[in-house]
Amino acid sequence: MKLLIRPAPEVAIKSKPVRQQQMRQLRQNIRKLLARLDPEIRVDGSWDRVDVDVPDGRSLSGPVIDELVRIPGISTIQEIGVFPFVDLEDVGEKAVQAYAERLKGKTFAVRARRHGDHDFRSIDLERSVGAALLQGSEAKGVDLKSPDLEVRIEVKDDSYHIAHRRHEGLGGYPLGTVETVMTLISGGYDSSVAAYLMMRRGIRSHYLFFNLGGAAHEVGVRQVAHYLWERYGSSHNVKFISVPFEGVVAEIMRSVNHRHWGVVLKRMMLKAAAEIARDYNASGLVMGDAVAQVSSQTLTNLNVVDRASDEVVLRPLIAMDKQEIIRIAKDIGTEPFARNMPEYCGVISSKPVTRAKLHRVEEEEANMDPAALADAIANRTDTMVSQLLDSTQTPEEVELIQTPSVDDVIIDVRHPSEEERSPLTLTNNDVLKIPFYELNQQVAELPGNRQYLLYCDRGTMSRMHAGHLKAEGHGNIKVYAPAV
Repeated sequence: MKLLIRPAPEVAIKSKPVRQQQMRQLRQNIRKLLARLDPEIRVDGSWDRVDVDVPDGRSLSGPVIDELVRIPGISTIQEIGVFPFVDLEDVGEKAVQAYAERLKGKTFAVRARRHGDHDFRSIDLERSVGAALLQGSEAKGVDLKSPDLEVRIEVKDDSYHIAHRRHEGLGGYPLGTVETVMTLISGGYDSSVAAYLMMRRGIRSHYLFFNLGGAAHEVGVRQVAHYLWERYGSSHNVKFISVPFEGVVAEIMRSVNHRHWGVVLKRMMLKAAAEIARDYNASGLVMGDAVAQVSSQTLTNLNVVDRASDEVVLRPLIAMDKQEIIRIAKDIGTEPFARNMPEYCGVISSKPVTRAKLHRVEEEEANMDPAALADAIANRTDTMVSQLLDSTQTPEEVELIQTPSVDDVIIDVRHPSEEERSPLTLTNNDVLKIPFYELNQQVAELPGNRQYLLYCDRGTMSRMHAGHLKAEGHGNIKVYAPAV
């Protein structure tokens, strides 16, 4: 099987040195990925094309096409048949064999190109093949302006090829031809789509995760990052960096006015991201913000957030609506991950500021202990994305208790404002109020001879933290999940 690959139009219009570099990178990416399917696949090409030759007798047609349509920088992939040139009549016969079935009831146009010394012109070839197709198929007719199907033929010296099936590629630039960035990823719709769009643009992206919700959340995000890398970016090695941010969240809630929680949290993330990015020579930070989607994403608040770092902040979703983002997530395959990803809403205040003032926010941040952010950055873990699933530890299974025994102690892990709006009262059990962001510190001080059941309204936070604590050796932690 032979394939003809054309680069995205943006590549073709670059200056000669840039185009040569991008085509060289594209061939290298294709060669590396297809070698995993069969090391004998040959990849060659020139300034405006890539030629792929799959050895005969290998049942690789489907896997090769599936790999190619996911490689950034490719506009189209055409399956082609290559034949020795005999005469125009022979070209017409081969075209009829290739296209007769597909032309039923459709209009067509023949597009021909010639390279070499021949006694006919390209237009002569087009007319000859067009006449053969009209006679040998049930085509509706010829339409040179907007045909239903184009028949592409290229003659080069003493051989020619006929393009068969045509497949659309991702477009964009070849991965690795643009600088490296650090993409902040939470596993939801927005950040996964943002990461994909940057890879499609040829940008190598490390994944930066701020862990706010325990082991279960991190496992889910690791799975998303690995999926994105394996499907769209595995020609290049990148890292997954996990930053333990629970201590920073706790410090924000202790030291900052609740109206500024969302903005300050984003600024702390940017400060950490900028410092980590420098270790990886990343030229920018990527976030999944869309204008006015939530309170922290007003233009005023985004401006205040961006002042936390000198790095350029890229927001590929900035003008998209949620339905458009979800549609892209479905197309690229991250929608099931996002739909099932545990939500973390622990830093949402009841009346968040929508027009934050930079000086007020900086005054609030001055009340925070800088050690919280420094410790989070210092305690990050870095993992090659290719090894994420190998090193992932699944969250510990925790038992769900609907009816606690009278000796069980219930720990309400909700934020105090939630607890005040809907207090938990039980007739025969002690109830401790320990917000999730203080849980790790206080659990160690509780008597070890009691059984503790974590509780929150939806059960998400309680399960996350119960699994995290069980993994750390607290075998007396379970979840209180009353029947609805």
